[in-house]
This record gives sequence, C-alpha cells and structure tokens, in this order.
Amino acid sequence: MINQNLHRRPTGLDSIQHRNLKLNLPVTDWSVANQLNALFVAAVEFIDVCREFPIVFVKAGTEPDGSDSIAPIAVLGLTQNTNLYVTGDRWRAQYVPAVLRLYPFCIARMDNDKFAVCVDSEWSGAQTAEGQPLFDEQGQPTELLKNAQAQLETLESEIQRTRAVCKRFQELDLLQDMRFDVTLPDGSKHTVDGFMTLDDKKATALPDDVVAELHRSGLLGLMHLHWVSMGNMRRLVDWHVERAAAPGAPAIDTPGRPA
Repeated sequence: MINQNLHRRPTGLDSIQHRNLKLNLPVTDWSVANQLNALFVAAVEFIDVCREFPIVFVKAGTEPDGSDSIAPIAVLGLTQNTNLYVTGDRWRAQYVPAVLRLYPFCIARMDNDKFAVCVDSEWSGAQTAEGQPLFDEQGQPTELLKNAQAQLETLESEIQRTRAVCKRFQELDLLQDMRFDVTLPDGSKHTVDGFMTLDDKKATALPDDVVAELHRSGLLGLMHLHWVSMGNMRRLVDWHVERAAAPGAPAIDTPGRPA
C-alpha cells in the first residue's frame, strides 16, 4: 500500500539497478511522516490502535461491483498535512501502525496477482554508503529484503480481509457520515469531516441472528474497538491546542479531513 504523504518516491526494486542500495535501519527519524494526517489500519490491528488513535472509516475508491470501497484509518491530525503523533523526529505513541512500521518498504500492485516491492527512494536512509544491503553480490535478495517482502505480503492479505469486514458493515447499513466539531480555548470553532463511523443505534437494532453472526466472525469485537477508539479524539484536540500555542507556531485554521 502506497501513501503519497509518506512514500514520496516509491521505486520498484531491481536486482541490477539497486545492487548496491543499502538501508540505514531502523528508522529513528519519524519526521518523514510529519505530513501524514491519517493512515490505513488493518482490522487485525484494531486492538492495539484503539488504545492510542481514533479509528474512523473513509471512502477509498470503488469495488469491482461499483460500490464504494471503504477503509478504516487511524486519525493522526485534525488538519491537512499535520501529524500530531510526530514531534520533531519522535513518534509520540507506543504503537506504530503496520504501514508505517514497514517504511521505507511498500507494495505497488500491478494487477490482482502481481505486485512489486518498492522502497521510498527519497528517504535519506536509502543510500549506497552505509546500511544493510538489499541484494548480495550475486544479485539475490538478502534476508532483510526477504523478510520485508514476507511482511508486505502478510499486510496485503490483511488488507483484503479488512475490505471484506468493511463490505459487511456496508451491507448492514451501519456506516454513517460524521463530523467532529470542537470549540478551542480561544472560542474558535474547528471541524473535522469527511469520515464515517459505525452507528451504535442501528447496531443495537440488528436482529439476534445477525448479532450472533457478527460475534462469531469477530466483527462485533471490531465494532466495539472502533467505538472505544473514538475517545482518543480528545487527545488530538489537546495536542492540536498545544501545538497551536507553541511559540512561533503557524496559524492552524484549515478544516480537517482525514485522507
């Protein structure tokens, strides 16, 4: 999965062209993600994500049947190009979502069956001088690249499972458009919109057999984790105010929209 606000120049790896490319891992300077105001999270991550990030849903293209494709995201900032979980070069949360944890690697899907393993070639840690090599002298993938590819493939599988989860929520008409309004200490108003949440009233009204199905499939647990996560919006508001009040901080008045 490629995120344009994170993977600035995703480059497909080639054993000849990138024979001498090395990666200075692990990533320690997270300022690379400072313009990332939202990030895809897989359903399997909800139990970790809900403790520190709001989880909401957004439209993410179109399914083959013409319906909207829905994806869950962790909200990282209340304005465009602002990540409140990055301070300087430091990541403020305990948990790092999988897409970010795999950086600078990502996958470019060619079709339903083929994909290319890519590296963000704009990352300062991608160089030839020092770091861990991606290919050996014979042009074969090193353990670093093999492990990264295996993790990317696992993430792709989880993305497909997560799409099925969101599809079921759509079928049950549980998703509702929402906006988050907050009054800042100076009295000004700030709105975050463009996202969806699960309607708890509609969920409560579901027939018993559907509730049983959701429970057995694990989707009911995911729904509760989503609702728990929304309490983290208060954390974002506090951090937003804290950053706006910092000496020399630019005015923050752009309406937020998770992307």
